[in-house]
Amino acid sequence: MKVRVHLTAIAAAAGAALASAGAALAQTGQPVPWQMDLQPAATPVMDQIAGFHTFLLWIIAAISLFVLALLLIVVVRFNGRSNPTPSRATHNTPLEVVWTIVPVIILAVIAVPSFRLLFVELEVPKPDLTIKATGKQWFWSYSYPDNGNFEFDSLMIPEKDLKPGQPRLLAVDNEMVVPVNKVVHVLVTGADVIHSFTVPSFGIRIDAIPGRMNETWFKATTTGTYYGQCSELCGKDHSFMPIAVRVVSDSDFNAWLAQAKQKYATDQLAPPNALAAAAPRTQ
Repeated sequence: MKVRVHLTAIAAAAGAALASAGAALAQTGQPVPWQMDLQPAATPVMDQIAGFHTFLLWIIAAISLFVLALLLIVVVRFNGRSNPTPSRATHNTPLEVVWTIVPVIILAVIAVPSFRLLFVELEVPKPDLTIKATGKQWFWSYSYPDNGNFEFDSLMIPEKDLKPGQPRLLAVDNEMVVPVNKVVHVLVTGADVIHSFTVPSFGIRIDAIPGRMNETWFKATTTGTYYGQCSELCGKDHSFMPIAVRVVSDSDFNAWLAQAKQKYATDQLAPPNALAAAAPRTQ
């Protein structure tokens, strides 16, 4: 009887753990403990990237199983005990043709969706909003050139100042705010060294290079806050310059935009906030 009670308790605890794990894995916009797959997609481009990733996974699995089967056949049939007198043949023309043509076919099957996806990522549709992201040591600055041309800095919140629900090393004081279901054109550059603007849930990653203006785009289909990080080694505080994008409704975006124009307009004549990035950070 006691054993049955213990088993029931263990099963209930395991079920609760699995349920909480499932809820955690259902989160979007940030990594979660024990995550094994890509972050859930929040844009059509990321949907295609995830589909291409799954497609490649099946091809890799099939090739690996085929090679494993060949190795097992060789080990069993062609060892010294089973095959004491090995064949002296050195060429097999049909086999050589097959192992030349089949890899070419596999590469062609991979190349077609790969190039299609690459074109989707690089061809920027007509934008509804343009944002300029500038990588600095070690924070990001965002400007909205077609909505008042104001600019603000986005710095990581130290661990001691985090509020409940804010992720460590990812939360920032000023988030990039964009409307949902709108094409956002992002211009990316660097002010000092090479950085990289990366948001996994959006499927975007592009280098921020001083003296060069790169571009990318996304169309977030779900409201929420999505996090990324600089993905290019850029100095001692490289791991402390996260990216946070808050996707809101059109009405909320317009309200934020009106407030932002007033809030950041007063800072136009202030010196650049470079010293703020050099402040000590709690890991």
